[in-house]
Amino acid sequence: MEGEMQTESKIRADSGTEPGPRVPGCSLRHFACEQNLLSRPDGSASFLQGDTSVLAGVYGPAEVKISKEIFNKATLEVILRPKTGLPGVAEKSRERLIRNTCEAVVLGALHPRTSITVVLQVVSDAGSLLACCLNAACMALVDAGVPMRALFCGVTCALDSDGTLMLDPTAKQEKEARAVLTFALDSVERKLLMSTTKGLYSDTELQQCLAAAQTASTHVFRFYRESLQRRYSKS
Repeated sequence: MEGEMQTESKIRADSGTEPGPRVPGCSLRHFACEQNLLSRPDGSASFLQGDTSVLAGVYGPAEVKISKEIFNKATLEVILRPKTGLPGVAEKSRERLIRNTCEAVVLGALHPRTSITVVLQVVSDAGSLLACCLNAACMALVDAGVPMRALFCGVTCALDSDGTLMLDPTAKQEKEARAVLTFALDSVERKLLMSTTKGLYSDTELQQCLAAAQTASTHVFRFYRESLQRRYSKS
């Protein structure tokens, strides 16, 4: 799979950081998604948010090493590979956040003593990378047929020095922001599954960002639905 992902990275690599067109009626950048791209994984998806692009592959449920076996549920692992070089502290931190989100929705009890591995390859990072990784992971899990109690999505918010809220910020906007907050939400009740923050913000601003992310998640889940409808209407 590594060779396939590296090839895909070369094809789709894009380092642009300028804000592109946004989704009509929403301040999110435009999305694009393609599933079942790779032959070796059980499921795969390429997810683009503006100029940020992530390729995801899912393996499993499959045999698990005895040392990692959990008797009453599946062992879920997440591997995040940067665009260049080896994974560092930032990648390990994102892996943990993505794994916690996946574990909150994947019905691992249906496949005890097995392994489900999500491999994510960063193709280009032009802002809101963690949110894009979460969206790519969700669509790859769907493609692999992994049972989940709900879908999930990631939404990133940024607050500038004036307190202005920006959804789905670019890398430039993130760099200039006073605070950057990323939320993972489920598709059933828009319930918060995971959050991570960086910078200074008030309790009121946190609630405003969460409310904006919950509203924006409606557009993400609608895109999921339309993308899946287009795929399965062809087959």
